[in-house]
Amino acid sequence: MKRSLFALLLAGMFFLPGILDAQDEKKNEDGIISMKEVVVSVTRTETTLDKIGGNSVTVITEEDIEARKQNSVEEILKTVPGIDLVSNGGPGTTTSVFMRGADSKNTLVLIDGIMFNDPSQANRGANLADLTLDNIERIEVVRGAMSVMYGSNATAGVINIITKKGKGEPSFHAGAEGGSFGTWKTYGGASGSKDKFDYSISASHLKTDGFSVSDNDNNDLPKDGNTDEKDGYKNTTLSGKFGYDITENFNLTGVVRYINSEVDLDDYGPGYAGDRFDGYPYVSNPNGDKDMRSESDQVFAKINIKNSFFDKFFISNLSYQISDLKSKLYNNDGNDDGDFDGNTDKITWQGDLNFSTNTLSFGSDYLKEAMKSKSNSIDINDVKTMSYWVQDQLFVGENLVVLAGLRLDDHDEFGSKTTYRVAPSYSIEQTGTILKASYGTGFRSPSLYELYSSYGNPNLNAEKSKGWDSGFEQKIANNKINFGATYFNMVYNNRIDFDLATWKYDQVSGDTKTDGVEAFIGWKPVAGLKFLLNYTYTDTQDPDGKRLVRRPFNKFLFNTGYCFLEKWKII
Repeated sequence: MKRSLFALLLAGMFFLPGILDAQDEKKNEDGIISMKEVVVSVTRTETTLDKIGGNSVTVITEEDIEARKQNSVEEILKTVPGIDLVSNGGPGTTTSVFMRGADSKNTLVLIDGIMFNDPSQANRGANLADLTLDNIERIEVVRGAMSVMYGSNATAGVINIITKKGKGEPSFHAGAEGGSFGTWKTYGGASGSKDKFDYSISASHLKTDGFSVSDNDNNDLPKDGNTDEKDGYKNTTLSGKFGYDITENFNLTGVVRYINSEVDLDDYGPGYAGDRFDGYPYVSNPNGDKDMRSESDQVFAKINIKNSFFDKFFISNLSYQISDLKSKLYNNDGNDDGDFDGNTDKITWQGDLNFSTNTLSFGSDYLKEAMKSKSNSIDINDVKTMSYWVQDQLFVGENLVVLAGLRLDDHDEFGSKTTYRVAPSYSIEQTGTILKASYGTGFRSPSLYELYSSYGNPNLNAEKSKGWDSGFEQKIANNKINFGATYFNMVYNNRIDFDLATWKYDQVSGDTKTDGVEAFIGWKPVAGLKFLLNYTYTDTQDPDGKRLVRRPFNKFLFNTGYCFLEKWKII
């Protein structure tokens, strides 16, 4: 019945809906983001930074990406407070993101709103290893419980990667780069707009000979002539974003991204990795074939329709998105050793009513996740989730902003779950002070792999969570110095983890806790020159009081930049 009502709602709204896109960035003469900068990831509406309430947000702009000359999303996210990234080895190996000490499965990664998390992987986490910065305009990172707006995987936060929109006269670019370890990259693209049509497309190919994670220079590993093979990596990425304004108030946008990659892998033995092991107990075989590798094809696509009415008092948005992520593993003899195929289909509608004192949003989506894996004896399993939400952005005078939301998720396997969130902020203009806080609940349904793989457990229950944070920001010395701090606390109940005793996924009975502090201080002594120091402290505890692995206590980041002669920048 609920699905029929939802289908009727979509049919009735078909000619209304649309897409949410970030507007042009507004910066002052020092290159610092203005509070009038528009972000979309916090509220799923176009909202300026001074109206996002008590949310903790970091925006990596196009200028930041261009200035740093980095190749991957992984590299640039390492500069964000509250985030830790861990790779299993060199380029192309599995890269997980941990936000505020939570598991990688608790962070939702999006590309233009398209779910990047892989439903066929062990915990439905996002592997950032193959995600390059090609055709990316900005990255918005929202830290804190975001299940109300994004559902199951956003209990720790959201990373939304927004691709470029074509503007102005047609332009083209092409280039090539090279470096150590036999690394080279070629790339090119085009963008522009003409009358009602805009486009931005790019293509790149990256190849590196790589290095062995367990090479001969590491004296802590046994050698046996079995640790010297280089682990190469290849990546081809195609990206496109297209828009068409049917009328002044009616817009169509399409997004597509294709990623093909291949990475050589090391075998693993009793306590360490090497090129190849044979038999059991493991015996190194430096003379055998060394063809262990992983190959993947990933496709993400989205069609968006947007329409506005009554001088933008009512804005309606409809989108249909898909993802298809295929990967295959090969052993050292070149034979199939594992296969995974994950798919998502999602239809979303959201309507926004823009009053003078508040913006009221309400919406619904239908998500189907599916996976199959011959190697894990999974012959197409899928789950469906219907979701409904309402959110109010309340603006009280010029100083108080309150965001509040409520969500209902109706899951095939786990029934109905309700989550809520409130995030107020208050600014004191006379002293340059901003006070902010947020509190939210969430739930995470088990992944298809956790339920149905050979290591799965069909008796798993959904994880529940709650989190809050509180902090301030302060400007002094005629806004030349800006500093602030935020304390965060998150609790996960019945967390799902792999049980080494049974070799099955199981609930960790009790509460898993993370808490810590994110602090920063920025200084602009003169026009064009800036200094920024970020510090993050993170403490984690499982129900037995033990720390979670791969979460550092302390993280420091120092960054400086100098802009001169308009177009020159040192960073």
